[in-house]
Amino acid sequence: MKFIDELYEMYRHKLSGDEEDADILAFSVLEQLNRDDMITLIEELSDQELYNLVGFYMIEKLKAKMAREEFGDTKAVPNDGVRNLH
Repeated sequence: MKFIDELYEMYRHKLSGDEEDADILAFSVLEQLNRDDMITLIEELSDQELYNLVGFYMIEKLKAKMAREEFGDTKAVPNDGVRNLH
């Protein structure tokens, strides 16, 4: 994605290589974008980039939902300690 390449080049001298750098940079940029800006970025994606983006979003949302369901599960575990899976 051209936007990411340009963003990286702009800030590469300030990055420490820590994964947190990407989070901070991404959220800083997102705070400055409005919906139209984001739609423009999405329109510039290749088919594969769009597929990856939507796929990543779906995976993360499903993981979050499964985590919430697991923590919110109030069903008692059977006495033998094994859950009935069917």
